[in-house]
This record gives sequence, C-alpha cells and structure tokens, in this order.
Amino acid sequence: MKKLLTAICGLALTAGVAMADPAGCDGDEEMVKFSHVTNSDNDPKGIAAELFAQRVNEEMDGKMCVEVYPNSMLYDDSKVLDAILEGNIQLAAPSLSKFEAFTKAFQIYDLPFMFKNIGAVDEFQHSEAGMKMKASMEDQGLSGLEYWHGGMKQFSASKPLLLPGDAKGLKFRVQPSEVIVAQIEALGATAQPMAFSEVYGALQAGVVDGQENSWANINSQKFYEVQDGVTVTNHGVLDYLVVASVDWLGGLDPEIRDQMLTILNEVTVERNAVVNDIAEQALKAMTDSGVEVRELDDAQRQAWGDAMKPVWEQFADDIGQENIDAVQAINEKH
Repeated sequence: MKKLLTAICGLALTAGVAMADPAGCDGDEEMVKFSHVTNSDNDPKGIAAELFAQRVNEEMDGKMCVEVYPNSMLYDDSKVLDAILEGNIQLAAPSLSKFEAFTKAFQIYDLPFMFKNIGAVDEFQHSEAGMKMKASMEDQGLSGLEYWHGGMKQFSASKPLLLPGDAKGLKFRVQPSEVIVAQIEALGATAQPMAFSEVYGALQAGVVDGQENSWANINSQKFYEVQDGVTVTNHGVLDYLVVASVDWLGGLDPEIRDQMLTILNEVTVERNAVVNDIAEQALKAMTDSGVEVRELDDAQRQAWGDAMKPVWEQFADDIGQENIDAVQAINEKH
C-alpha cells in the first residue's frame, strides 16, 4: 500500500479532497511532507522526490513515511522555505536561486556562463567550497542536505533568439534572483520575477515574452507550445538543494535520521548521474514533435557571453572571487 502513497496523495489533492491521514501511514511513524514545484513524471527533481519517498516508505516502514506534494500543490518556491522553518513541511528542494536571502554565496550558480557543463557543477558542489555552501545556512535554521541537478538552462522567446540583440526590449520571466535580473538587463531586456506555476499562463497571455529553463522543465511544462522555439545557450545551471529545518532534523531519532539521510544520498547519486540523459530525452521529445530548436555557432555563442559576462564583476564581492576562480579551474578539466 505504501508504494502507492505519493500517487494517492497527488490524486486526492488534485481532486480537492482533504486528507487527514494518508493510506499506508500509521500514527506511530515520523510523517514527512516533501513539497516541490515540478511534476513527478519526467522532471529530474520530481522523479528523485518520488524515488526517495518510495524507498523510505518501503525500507523504513513503521518508522518514517514520506508524502510528496508536486506541482506547487502546497507551496510555491517563494513560500516553501518559510514553511520549512515554521514546521508546516519537513523537506523541500528549491532551486539554488531561492537561497539568495539566506546567503549570497549561492549567487555563483546564477552567474551567466559560469559553469561549462553539469560535470563542472557537480565537481564544484563536491569541493570544499561547495560543501561549505551547503552548510552555510544552519545558523538561520536551514540544513542543506543534498544538491540535485536539474540541468543547464536554455532561452526561449516569442521570437527567434540567435544574437543577444534579439532579446532587446523583450520581457523574460525569471526567478527572483538579483543575478538573473542583472543578466537579463545586460541583454537590454526586462526581467519579470514570477512563480514557476504561473509561467505557462504568462507566456500564453503575452504577459512575458520569454523564459530560461532546463530542457526537462521546458518539455514537461510545455513552454514550447507558447514560444517561437528554443535556443541552445547552456548559459546557466538550474540546480536544487534539498533542505530541512535544523530543529526538525536534530529532533529525529539518530537511527531514523541516519537511515533517511543515507537513502537520500543514494537517491541523489543515482538520479544526478542521469540528468544529462533526461535532458537529451526531453530535447528529443521536443524536436520529434516539431519544436524549433536553434543551435548557435561559435561567433553567436561568443556574442552572448560577451554581453552577459560583465555581470560577474557586479557580484564578485558577495560571491567571493576565490569561488569564481575555483569554478574556472574546474571548467578547464571539462
């Protein structure tokens, strides 16, 4: 029965049914609500969350029970961290941009053309600097548990984007990040912070003209339906951090906590290893359905970099030049 828990929760919420005690969980178990904003079918975060819940519910039966609430069913990313700190949920995996209010160090992940590829991202996250960032919010009540990869980001808009000048005058939906706002403004465009759940409708209505996202998100949310194709820019990274509150984590029985964290780590390693495969599958699904995917030549790619990289200097003091230098050294190996 517990294998079906997350599916049952999702169906009940979709139907507007209030669930007091989901089937398969009993009152003696540690109940864990895991809230996120993507879907659970073909998105890296959604798949990882479901796998984590399945394993916990099978392997920790009687000790812990995880409910997954995808697609902003409980909270969008603008409210989920408050919900963690208030104890309304126990786990979340917001994008790294959402931690800007807690520490400026995470801004490094939003700098345009900072990381060469996901391999470079992964190596930096496992470095001393990356691990230090993960633990940097504990004095504010947040425990960073695991980095989850979402993929490299691409641009789409209501018109073809081949040179940075093509973005001039357009309005792009962005996450609420100072760095991302600055990179959009560097293109002569306007940045419009907006919740992930609102993006499709805003694109469809023309409230915004374009957006940036991973291949998996563009495909799973069908943003391509209301855009004039997608441009392969790989200009940024969309990654997530699984977090819990310091108080909740510290209050768990040590044996239960350690088993849960071991499962989370194993799921992280397994799913992060296939994020590029998910991106390729999403890209193939879109091209097979006739979506216009535009590749940039070397000169065009250089033009995008020249337009956006000046943003680095603007945020170097907050991020730490040593961290920027460390990433560039890693890029040389990839």
